[in-house]
Amino acid sequence: MQFVKDRFNYLFGSTKGLILVAIAMVGIVTAIWGMLSGPMAEMGVREAVIKTLGMDIVQAEREGRIVILYHSIAMAIIAIETYMITSLLKMKAFFKTAINVIITAGYILTLTFGLVFAYFGHNWIFHGVYLFGLSLIFFAGLLLIVALWPWNPETYITDKDYARTKKGVDMERVAFFATAVTTVISALFGAVPGSYYGHGFETTIVLNLGVWGVVTPLEPVAHMIIYVGATPSMFAALLLLIWNWSKLIREGTAHLQKSNFIQKLGALVRDPLKFGPTWQMLFMNFTTSGIGIFMAIKLDEIFRVWPAREERIELTGHWHALSAIIATIILLYYGDMIGLKGKVRRLYGWAILILSDIALAAVTIFEMKRLFIAEAVQQPLVNGLMLGIDFGLGLLLVLLATVMVWRLIDLFKPKGRWAEEVTHELAQEVMK
Repeated sequence: MQFVKDRFNYLFGSTKGLILVAIAMVGIVTAIWGMLSGPMAEMGVREAVIKTLGMDIVQAEREGRIVILYHSIAMAIIAIETYMITSLLKMKAFFKTAINVIITAGYILTLTFGLVFAYFGHNWIFHGVYLFGLSLIFFAGLLLIVALWPWNPETYITDKDYARTKKGVDMERVAFFATAVTTVISALFGAVPGSYYGHGFETTIVLNLGVWGVVTPLEPVAHMIIYVGATPSMFAALLLLIWNWSKLIREGTAHLQKSNFIQKLGALVRDPLKFGPTWQMLFMNFTTSGIGIFMAIKLDEIFRVWPAREERIELTGHWHALSAIIATIILLYYGDMIGLKGKVRRLYGWAILILSDIALAAVTIFEMKRLFIAEAVQQPLVNGLMLGIDFGLGLLLVLLATVMVWRLIDLFKPKGRWAEEVTHELAQEVMK
């Protein structure tokens, strides 16, 4: 019993354990449900998976299934990000424990019962549990907002190396607080139309409402609001990249009296887990942010002229690429959190960066291909791009599976890495 208790306490009582469980669940769902994609259907894999698992798939319900699938995965990602926040920022022990427990129960219920309801017969009790899980996550978000309140004198800082106001308000905490507030508001905004599903409310209507909201006479104002928000955000990301890369170069060449370009470049890319997150943020400008801005500017002139299928490819590819980049950044942070070192650290980091970027570049070219190639002669290009996407994402999943198996084996060791992580986290809690 002590064996089970110790592992349970690690998996559900420590930050690294909670993140490990969530990553494992997302990985399993991604691997299985990824077999239902279009390329897998062409190879006959989709039908084999459906029959083997006994899924109840009705084509007319496709949009509803996808909504639940994406919400289920997204809630696990939200939980991972929340674990990181409660671990990094100072807050009362009650709030940290309550938030972690509630959001863990919420995403597990959402993920489990949502997918069972959507893909294995519509038992409406399961749908009710799915909604209950979402409600728990929303409540955890409210608690997080309270815990992150940045104008609490107990959280003020005096260290001049950190961004703060004259009174000592931690600006980093303000940023996390604003993120939590806007996320909760966005969730509430989505919950209102979502609550009417099954009562004459069609997904198509949601998409149309979004389109109508942009093409009204208030369009210039709406776009101005978007640009006013997006431009400072992208500029802030650029400042973060400059600061991070300068820091890596400075630390990596500290032992040299005078360094040349090659030495600076070597110092920059020496540690992929430190270099990777900001590189992905830069790479994102070529695969999502920049592409998205170009699409918005040329929407009526180019993209709305194309067949609806092409526009759907662009939108689908855009959001999938964005999600994939966020996932890779989380995996890079996780590798650093668990203390990977040496060749394993470099192999893990570079594999994530190279494989994901190959897939993301292929997706970007695929969704924008109509700009430079006619449909009649596109097939050779499409075949090559599909190969790049499958190669990158497939091997990335293999890497993730390898890490998960390694961590599973480690859990059976009396004094494995998991035990060290628990001890280290307890020591950090005492220091706080």
